[in-house]
Amino acid sequence: MEKSWSFHIGPVYFDGAVLVMTVLTCAIIFGFVFWASRRMTLRPKGKQNVLEAIIDFVNGVSKDNLGATESRRYSLFVFVLFMFIFVANNIGLMTKIEGSNELTYWKSPTADVGVTLALSLMVSLVATLSSIKRFGFKGYIKHAFLTPAAMLPMNIMEEFINFLSLALRLFGNIFAGEIVIGLITRVGNIEVYYLPLAILLEVAWTAFSLFIGALQAYVFVLLSTMYINEKIAKEE
Repeated sequence: MEKSWSFHIGPVYFDGAVLVMTVLTCAIIFGFVFWASRRMTLRPKGKQNVLEAIIDFVNGVSKDNLGATESRRYSLFVFVLFMFIFVANNIGLMTKIEGSNELTYWKSPTADVGVTLALSLMVSLVATLSSIKRFGFKGYIKHAFLTPAAMLPMNIMEEFINFLSLALRLFGNIFAGEIVIGLITRVGNIEVYYLPLAILLEVAWTAFSLFIGALQAYVFVLLSTMYINEKIAKEE
């Protein structure tokens, strides 16, 4: 398993690659949105078209699962979630940087299970707090776990499985992709005459990784909005 460079503050150790790449991911998203939203016009073109297309796509996913009214309340959260996962996925799938000490300096934040667990936990907290706000704490317990009461053990297990599967699905796909890019990189290091093959493979993988990164961001957002809707939907 690959090793990332790390540092510690007192007794607490931090994964330096994950922290740096997470900050870089946030900076890329902020920079893109800031750049694309400058001098917006009623007739969008160019960069504004790209930004609005992403927003429309994410809003469409949200509306399909939450409905037109509820989707407006979560539109910003879902947009930021999609953008972060999309950029975080692709930032490490398209290239790889390793030092002479075989430490990884460039990777996808979402290739770290701690990051995907944190994202899944955030979705769970949003869903839970939204449900408590709508139904009250007692109503939330009844709605989430005691409908019907005989299903309490299964409902508790479902909560844990939803949380874990959301995180592990994303982590597994992106981590596997980084292993592939690492293998492609090593092909070019075997012999000089393997270098053209490695370049062709990396170009092909870069194109494919864009699709994988977008697909996994879409799946995560899709499942997240379904999970939130399940928590806040009123019974007929």
